[in-house]
Amino acid sequence: METKRKYEQFRCQSRLPKFVAPKRYDLKLKVDVVACKFTETVEIDVSVLAETKFIVLNAAELVVDNGSVWFKDRSSSKQFRPLEVEMVEEDEIMVLEFDKVLSIGDGVLGIGFEGILNDKMKGFYRSICDLKGEKKNMAVTQFQPADARRCFPCWDEPATKAIFKISVDVPYELMALSNMPVIEENFNGHLKTVTFQESPIMSTYLVAVIVALFDYLEDHTSDGIKVRVYCQVGKENQGKFALDVAVRTLDIYKIYFGVPYPLPKLDMVAIPDFAVGARRIMVANTVAHELAHQWFGNLVTMLNEGFATWISYLATDTLFPEWKVEVNHVSEIEQIFDAISYTKGAAIIQMLQSYLGPDCFQRSMASYIRRYACLNTKTEDLWAVLEEPVNMLMNSWTKQKGYPVVSVTVKGHKLEFEQVLPTKEKKYCHTLDAQMKLPLTEMVQTLSPEPEGTKIRSWSVFNKRISSLVSQSLRGLLESKSQAKPDSSTENNSAMERLEVKSKFLYTSFLSKLF
Repeated sequence: METKRKYEQFRCQSRLPKFVAPKRYDLKLKVDVVACKFTETVEIDVSVLAETKFIVLNAAELVVDNGSVWFKDRSSSKQFRPLEVEMVEEDEIMVLEFDKVLSIGDGVLGIGFEGILNDKMKGFYRSICDLKGEKKNMAVTQFQPADARRCFPCWDEPATKAIFKISVDVPYELMALSNMPVIEENFNGHLKTVTFQESPIMSTYLVAVIVALFDYLEDHTSDGIKVRVYCQVGKENQGKFALDVAVRTLDIYKIYFGVPYPLPKLDMVAIPDFAVGARRIMVANTVAHELAHQWFGNLVTMLNEGFATWISYLATDTLFPEWKVEVNHVSEIEQIFDAISYTKGAAIIQMLQSYLGPDCFQRSMASYIRRYACLNTKTEDLWAVLEEPVNMLMNSWTKQKGYPVVSVTVKGHKLEFEQVLPTKEKKYCHTLDAQMKLPLTEMVQTLSPEPEGTKIRSWSVFNKRISSLVSQSLRGLLESKSQAKPDSSTENNSAMERLEVKSKFLYTSFLSKLF
């Protein structure tokens, strides 16, 4: 109880203290997939930014060897051992208290510890694969969003980036994979030490380590990036399609973003615990989505899930135009990407691209990535690089919860629009504080050729009701009963009133970009 009161200042905080920051992690890991445990030492190059007697970092579900914890001052080469090492499990932090004040400057923090390969599918966990009818354990990391702390003590916050050097001791017959290529393998009896190349600066949740027995397929991109798909032994042929999609998608993204893939290799690993539908379109979308994170979300941090979802459909449509993936209507994302963080973000990106135009939007994305590579960003940083002022338009979407439901009623020669916001308490609510700027598009188009001309013409902000004159082309379609009929009260998050097509005429939604 006394100890908890002593470290009360560090408890229940949303962020770690800022007086010490990591620069480089040197992880030495020994994995036992049979006993489902691992032992490890980590040496962390840090910068002491303010004089302090404390170092506070994240750690959870680890057993720390207190006698193995030390700090060395780079300037004096003096080594200190902490007076106390306190694990505060409720807050998933480790507090180190020293008897002397640590001076501002560079130092090294060393920690020895051990942990268990859990069955929770987070942190460093155990998965099970089938090898010729026999069940075998494999060790897998899943650190997103904040579970690197279950594998090694660290500053486990996306904004706190560092370089990672990793080596892994494993049984000689198994493979060890990590983010970077292997630079050395040393054998010692039944074990081997696999040492990986130092990583670029990145967040802790991106660190990956996998230990298992695999077969793999390999190919290269047009600029020589090695791409592999690792599968369970004997099932490598099942990875051919994913490999082909990955190689071609990397080339598409390199051209689109104007920035090459930032690492020397790309590995994709089929983990039995992560089940994704086997349809080819779902595999293609999943691969394209995850590869988009190599630029958006991994390279820079912003609307990462939304952008990755949107760009994955663009890539899939480019690779397989015969599938007719609806790149322009991402609100109908099935099964995989149904969370609001994916779908709303993707809809926002699509509205923005439609408003600016594809060429302007692509130039802006390339500029954004070059400017903020390996940095943390705010949403406003993206708005700032765009060629038109959009912050007032987009902030109503990014800074408010949910999405609007819009109904459209034809009254004579006018359309009446009504905006409401669904809430948990009420099905719909009107509030002056909840207004979103909405993109309005009207289009009358034959089915052949493919519909075009859906660029957003205007934005409108309204609460409750507004009216708009119906265009001449739309009025003609409304009055021609042989061509179309109203289909009212259709609530599908894309349009609130739509015309069902007869003959060869198509009227897309009044609000074709709404989500």
